Amino acid sequence: MNLSAGIAFQILQSVFVVLAAPLLMGWINQCRAWLQNRSAPSLLLPYYTLIKLFHKDAVIARNASPLFRITPYVLFGCMWLAAGIIPVLATDLPFAPAADIIALVAVFALARVFSALAAMDIGTAFGGLGARREMLIGFLAEPAMLMALFTAAFICGSTQLTTIVDTLAHRQFAIYPGLAFAAVAFLMVLLAENARIPIDNPTTHLELTMVHEAMILEYSARHLALIEWAVAIKLFAYMTLGLALFVPWGIASAGDWNELPLALAALTAKLALAGAGLALIETVFAKLRLFLAPEFLSTAFLLGVLGMLTHFLVQA
Repeated sequence: MNLSAGIAFQILQSVFVVLAAPLLMGWINQCRAWLQNRSAPSLLLPYYTLIKLFHKDAVIARNASPLFRITPYVLFGCMWLAAGIIPVLATDLPFAPAADIIALVAVFALARVFSALAAMDIGTAFGGLGARREMLIGFLAEPAMLMALFTAAFICGSTQLTTIVDTLAHRQFAIYPGLAFAAVAFLMVLLAENARIPIDNPTTHLELTMVHEAMILEYSARHLALIEWAVAIKLFAYMTLGLALFVPWGIASAGDWNELPLALAALTAKLALAGAGLALIETVFAKLRLFLAPEFLSTAFLLGVLGMLTHFLVQA
């Protein structure tokens, strides 16, 4: 592979993720509105919201520490880094081998720790409430995600995401029962980690139910814009990770510019279907009580373990 072409692909993918993430959020909001028989907002509304927030003046509490101020930038950087690790448009990217699936989960965990600490920094009741709930959900979601990712890693014999995706995409077609369990577990983790129904409702500010929104109530202007942008990138990264692992077909090889249009078209189609599916889930299902969240994520963990054990039994 030509190194310069690979670096160009890496930069192109990183810029594409940052610019396309709000568009995915707009598509999900539109689909949810249509399914609920409501007037749909503009597809570009997330961009307008970000622009509006960037033009406002930030209001920061007097007792806010530097941690509170730098957290939005840390969150945005972590999500952008995670998106750079995941093979979105192409495999064998030059920067992706620097981290594997364990490091990817660690990047998401780092962002969660900073957001929880910043939420408690001001000392408000809502911030502490949201931070405790977020850490509870993360504590249960991370093992489930690792089990789901390890199933794909054992099938491909590597923990490198690029190797896993390249192997699954170009290997002769085969049915892996373990991947089916892992895909369901990953979907459940995606809903929990991105504060979506049935674990959390991203459109509510009810103090008894909100999790993620409770942690960012004290942010405004550019800080809030960076957090909202990071949330969109995180959802984009999780969706593309799931597509790369369980529906890997159509991803180009790094440096092959002829495959890029096909890879972009395939990714657009898959993300459109995934976004519509997420909107359908949020329309059909109701939010669970907070005390049922451990059962939901424990089920995801068991499905991940079951997928890994199924792979070993099939191979035996």
